[in-house]
Amino acid sequence: MNFDDTPQEAAFRSQARAWIAANAPKEYEDELRATSLGRVGLKNADILEVAKAWQKKKADAGWACLHWPKEYGGRGASPIERVIWQQEEGPFGKLSGLFIIGHGMCGPTVMAYASEEHKRQYLPPLASGEKVWCQLFSEPAGGSDVAGLRPRAEKRGDAWVINGQKIWTSGAHYSDYGILLTRTDPTVPKHKGLTMFFLDMKSKGVEVRPIKQASGHSDFNEVYFTDVVIPDSQRLGAVNDGWNVALTTLMNERMSIGAGVATGFPELFAFCSNLMLDDRPAIEDRNVRSKLASWAVKASGLKYTSMRAISALSKGERPGPENSIGKLVAGPMIQDVAAYALDLQGAAGVLSGPEAELAGKFQAMLLRAPGTRVEGGTDEIMRNIIAERVLGLPGDIRVDKDVPFNQVPTKGRA
Repeated sequence: MNFDDTPQEAAFRSQARAWIAANAPKEYEDELRATSLGRVGLKNADILEVAKAWQKKKADAGWACLHWPKEYGGRGASPIERVIWQQEEGPFGKLSGLFIIGHGMCGPTVMAYASEEHKRQYLPPLASGEKVWCQLFSEPAGGSDVAGLRPRAEKRGDAWVINGQKIWTSGAHYSDYGILLTRTDPTVPKHKGLTMFFLDMKSKGVEVRPIKQASGHSDFNEVYFTDVVIPDSQRLGAVNDGWNVALTTLMNERMSIGAGVATGFPELFAFCSNLMLDDRPAIEDRNVRSKLASWAVKASGLKYTSMRAISALSKGERPGPENSIGKLVAGPMIQDVAAYALDLQGAAGVLSGPEAELAGKFQAMLLRAPGTRVEGGTDEIMRNIIAERVLGLPGDIRVDKDVPFNQVPTKGRA
């Protein structure tokens, strides 16, 4: 594995670094560096507006969605150049997190299945951050079984009428558009009767209800559809072939999320370096050092596993399962790290507001961590992917695989 840039990559890195230095919103740099999992926001500014302004500036200069074709708002850059940009963007890249669903999941799906007219109409505003997209997949009764969805789409003339519910839709409350997976034929096995659409989130009959999380934030939402009309022209892929379309979304989702999951280790190491325990720094305690050493090994493993994927991109190859492995390791790790930090704080660990240690950074991490282990595929889903597609182990027994969806026994079927 070679960690050095090629001459072309070095030139690109230098150009990106210079542009970021000259154009980044430096007034927010310190706050952005201090943000962590579960703790987002700016004290004196609307982070969404700041993120949109930064994304638009990048787009105008040709630095948005680098790997997308130029005609769709990108730069036509190579995958490794995209990685280099992310490395150089540093703390300002946290602003891009508000667009990760649109850029990393919705955009590639629209690019693969929408008409050329729609690609040119919808993708450039998505790339520039002027329009925000969300992904309408998860449901109350489906759990991790995406194909077990219930919202119905019924064809009426040249349009479809949608009724049903989605849940845990990140960013739906500020999204302009969304991609929506529906059931169009309940008489066939669950994977075969699905159809994907994209829709305007301001359409009549769409109701978004933010969910109050344990952390006090409301990043996720319930979304209800009551006789929502979607033109057939906004269908993505063939009727009843939505599962294949969804696979495009899911593969991009796991790559986008898995590549960027935090671990909390740098924050914990810095905290232990300054925290006093029994009149000495916590980092001098042998038990604390043992814990830190264990997590340092995991963090290092994640770093170099990610480097393996980056090395493959540099060679023009397709990365392997590294991102699934990364998410599986990093998700539980940040939960454990945050819990340990609260243990070290003692009674002060119950505080979570501005008066708490580090303004409640680890409290926010702990409250947000379970969501990290669920979004983009639960730990169990990640293990199945690795077991079946990497190790070649037999798949789980799926008794409902070939049963028509409307005949699958279930409690309280709508």
